[in-house]
Amino acid sequence: MTNPTSPVHTYGPQAVVQPLLLDSPHSGHDFPADFGAAASEHALRDGEDCFIDELYQPATERGVWLLAAQFPRTYLDANRHAGDIDLDLLEGGHWPHTHVPSGKAAIGKALLWRTLDDGAPIYARKLGIAEVRYRIERCHTPYHRALQERIAATQARFGRSYHVNCHSINAVAGTQGEGGAGRARSDFVLGDRDGTSCDPAFTAFVREVLVGMGYDVKVNDPFKGVELVRAYADPRAGRHSLQIEINKRLYMDEAARTRHAGFEALQKNLLALVDALLDYTCSEVARR
Repeated sequence: MTNPTSPVHTYGPQAVVQPLLLDSPHSGHDFPADFGAAASEHALRDGEDCFIDELYQPATERGVWLLAAQFPRTYLDANRHAGDIDLDLLEGGHWPHTHVPSGKAAIGKALLWRTLDDGAPIYARKLGIAEVRYRIERCHTPYHRALQERIAATQARFGRSYHVNCHSINAVAGTQGEGGAGRARSDFVLGDRDGTSCDPAFTAFVREVLVGMGYDVKVNDPFKGVELVRAYADPRAGRHSLQIEINKRLYMDEAARTRHAGFEALQKNLLALVDALLDYTCSEVARR
């Protein structure tokens, strides 16, 4: 267990250069000393989007911002509303602040996870109100602030912003996984909250590029996108957010949590995708 110095790291230029920006909210594996989990660190990495920030990092050479969380998803899930509190995890079962349940608590995966993907409990205790507030202030608030500021800076520079929220998925859904236990997942899943978080043409373009590379791609099935593509998106105002889920089988050994031979090829394809997105987004900026 460690005490990470910063909850979020931004890769790329000092100032906005491109209308495209990326964020990886689940890549962190610096385990805070106050976690107090009963599960092992190896088990707690079950929720991690392993290597996703590294896969996309070459995009920063094109002047694209990449934000990456440094804290574990199982400690706090940045892709949730700050009020998405699982009352079953709290001492007394009551949250005295704004409560905005998303329904994720039913599978133990609200703002602070209660269970792993296989249903195993993360804690052998309840969490106190002050403890939860500390995590929100220490991790959630600065991560969301950093993303919101960069989206705003991008729109101020270009009149539009295109935000890609970067994730990975297990090859097969676990006991409490989205889409049903035991279901094999596609190579990529794109989520635009049924066309509400970005221009559907943007989603269609990303899908076309990936299908052209030979990948199996689904849209909004079973992942539609959660808080980070909802909170700051407004396509009518020029703010577009799209979630991209990558199947871990394409680049890593899930059990060992190590890269395999497919990592480098996927990284090159993702850079090609970024190049295509830069052409698309810059054309959209010029056209409008």
